[in-house]
Amino acid sequence: MRLSSLQKYILLQCYHRIGARMGRDGLVKFYEDKRIPRKALRQKIITRSIESLIDKELLVGYGLRTPHKWFIKEIRLTGKGEKMGRKLLGEQMRLPFRK
Repeated sequence: MRLSSLQKYILLQCYHRIGARMGRDGLVKFYEDKRIPRKALRQKIITRSIESLIDKELLVGYGLRTPHKWFIKEIRLTGKGEKMGRKLLGEQMRLPFRK
């Protein structure tokens, strides 16, 4: 399964809190070193990444629902997400050797 660097960060942050819910506030730390111009744009990107992970059945989202939109306040890993988090912790970079 292909994941972006933000999605990998989200999974690893949730993996360190297995069984507990995690708020969205800690996910903004991903952008501390990066130069994304607006704060609203950061939240929009994080929301899309969370929704994508929920669609892939790696996360469960908790929040409010209006007739038009979901407002995700907290997230938690599923069993499938825990396996993916373990895999990400043990994953190493492959060197580009030429044969």
